[in-house]
Amino acid sequence: MADKKSKKNKQQNNTIASNRSATHEYFVEERFEAGLALEGWEVKSLREGRAQLKESYVVIKHGEAWLSGAHISPLLSASTHVNPQAIRNRKLLLHRQELNKLIGSVERKGYTLIPLSMYWKNGRAKLEIGLAKGKKLHDKRTASKDRDWQREKERIMKHA
Repeated sequence: MADKKSKKNKQQNNTIASNRSATHEYFVEERFEAGLALEGWEVKSLREGRAQLKESYVVIKHGEAWLSGAHISPLLSASTHVNPQAIRNRKLLLHRQELNKLIGSVERKGYTLIPLSMYWKNGRAKLEIGLAKGKKLHDKRTASKDRDWQREKERIMKHA
């Protein structure tokens, strides 16, 4: 009984990788959750936390969404008959209705699809993608000023 309670209360960090520069470079207006079509060695590498989303992006080709530029480095103990490719296009699994909405937004309205984070959900690797518009330089400056002001305000309130 005590084991069940300790497992429930124990908070696990399910995040594999996150793209922290995405919110600095883009205004994220809407978020979607997509599954990933992966190979066996990729899942093992993700369990070890060997993924990077920094220079990755989402492309829509022939009515399907693909993750490009994501780096999943292979383990040293990979099998001999497997030829691992660290950077390859990986298919994203989305519902048709979500895909149609993304296709319309990207083609007509000029939005961009960016990966925000990769995480585990019920034992499956999921990717959070954002429908975003690019920030201009002055937008980035105002965002950093607001962030600095919030930090300074917290310091003042803490000492007061």
